[in-house]
Amino acid sequence: MKYSILINILFDLLSKRRVTAPYLSERYEISTRTVYRYVEILSAHLPVQVKRGRDGGICVPDNYKLPIGFLTEREYETTTEALALAYSRDPDERYLEAKRKLSAEKKSETRPLYMFAELGALLLNGEPFGDTRTQTDKLRLIEFCIERNLIMDIEYLSEKGERESQKIEPHLIAFDREKLYVYAFCHLEREFRLLSIGRIVSASKTKGYFRRRPFNNEDVPLSLHERVETVDVCFEVQKSAVERVVDWLGAETVRKQGNKYYAEATLPVSEPLVRRILSFGTGIKLLSPENLREQIKNYAVSIARLYK
Repeated sequence: MKYSILINILFDLLSKRRVTAPYLSERYEISTRTVYRYVEILSAHLPVQVKRGRDGGICVPDNYKLPIGFLTEREYETTTEALALAYSRDPDERYLEAKRKLSAEKKSETRPLYMFAELGALLLNGEPFGDTRTQTDKLRLIEFCIERNLIMDIEYLSEKGERESQKIEPHLIAFDREKLYVYAFCHLEREFRLLSIGRIVSASKTKGYFRRRPFNNEDVPLSLHERVETVDVCFEVQKSAVERVVDWLGAETVRKQGNKYYAEATLPVSEPLVRRILSFGTGIKLLSPENLREQIKNYAVSIARLYK
């Protein structure tokens, strides 16, 4: 077995994303059986997928990134230099694409990857919603497909823990109760579905295009369309937390009385509310209502038990 061929197939997958066994067989002058042997070796370390049918081929998901530490800093430098040299001798675009991807991987090790999804009048910062190497990459890919009306192949983890392969037409990115979703038309079920972006295991764009299907915002099954129970709350706010409380509840809810700050607001009753209050640490103290104070106490106690 030639490891140079194995590495080249890896670069093919990272740059082209989808290739066929006959293509690799002809390119490296090996049998298709040998191609699948190389693919089997790569699949032990990468999420390599073999798809059948008209749009089939060998691929890795578009949202896949090499794991941090896959190559040392010196190995990154040596590999990118070798790719640049290979391109100077053989101006094949795959060398440049592979070099670009490896350079991007190196940058992601040295600084956080923040992504801003811009759709219509909405600007979303993807940074606080999950792992910056996976969640933001999925956001960027979904946004790209929405803007260009591209059909996507995804592998989705259902609530039962089962993986489902399906084609979707992404129409909208939504943020609801601390979770990101994509509202998409599912080819399998022939209807719109609200899919949690966190449950998308792998995603790839296809060469297929779709025509946007009409829908109303009220059709999207988000909690914002539901009638929710609310509660009137009152906080004592430390001076160090005033700005954060203003950003959360609004400037009109905060008042200064003597040397102390207070905030009063009407908020939805939910578990995220308890977690949000606790996220302020000692910066705020809930004064009322008493039943919500008890929930916060119990939640804090249960957290403390984990660290005993």
